Amino acid sequence: MSEDSLVVYETTDHVTTLRMNDPRRLNGWTKPMMDALSEAFARAAADEDTRVVILTGTDPYYCAGVNLGAVIELQHPKILHDFIRTQNQSLFDMFLEFPKPILVAANGPAIGASVTTATLCDGIVASEEATFSTPFARLGVPAEGCSSVTFEVMFGAETAQRMLGAEGWKPTGAEAHAIGMAGWVVPHDALMDKAQMIAREWVDEGKNRAYPAGMTRDELMAVNARESVAIADAFLGAAFLKNQYEFLWSKNKRGPAMMFLALWLTRPLWSKLL
Repeated sequence: MSEDSLVVYETTDHVTTLRMNDPRRLNGWTKPMMDALSEAFARAAADEDTRVVILTGTDPYYCAGVNLGAVIELQHPKILHDFIRTQNQSLFDMFLEFPKPILVAANGPAIGASVTTATLCDGIVASEEATFSTPFARLGVPAEGCSSVTFEVMFGAETAQRMLGAEGWKPTGAEAHAIGMAGWVVPHDALMDKAQMIAREWVDEGKNRAYPAGMTRDELMAVNARESVAIADAFLGAAFLKNQYEFLWSKNKRGPAMMFLALWLTRPLWSKLL
């Protein structure tokens, strides 16, 4: 894949690096980005020369998470609810079903689903410029990416609540390392060298895919399925629609903002169709 691809794909010494490459949109997960990432994962899964994958982003962001304004379209409420549920579930299942070890090289800020997917991988090496934000409570939606279960087991109840609850604590790379989210934290310029070193060590030791919190893939997929229903319910709730309208309007994204405004204002009518 060329340097102008949404996902740049490169393999060296059995290590395939996937670099999300849409810095203008902060590597956010629009539908084209998610399609490109899915294709890259499928290629790496089938490639016998690939034994470990590194996932990173083009600076300055690792990933701004799911770009809802570029994903959601106005349609019948039941169809929209099913679309949100299946899209959310398939995103996290893509990471859970990938058969080879994944090392996340968090080169900058990570938000929402890009954080929770990272915690479903085999390890995170963080730049000192990285941050990890899971602002679900502020957005009026439940936790996703299995974080409703895994965060408490991995980081303890107090830290999980700080990140997922009203405080919305956003740890830095160093803080993520201190709580056990990131296995390594390094100066920004050393990030990819460190990631390559770790990945090559994994290749040499024949590392297999592993999952967080002592859970199996099937257990995590069941959690993801439950969370995805709750996410779809919340995304069509009045609080979330109003929050999205106000957020997008503040960013001068008038078209997507008006879509969420229309959904919010007409919700008393269409919610009866759910």
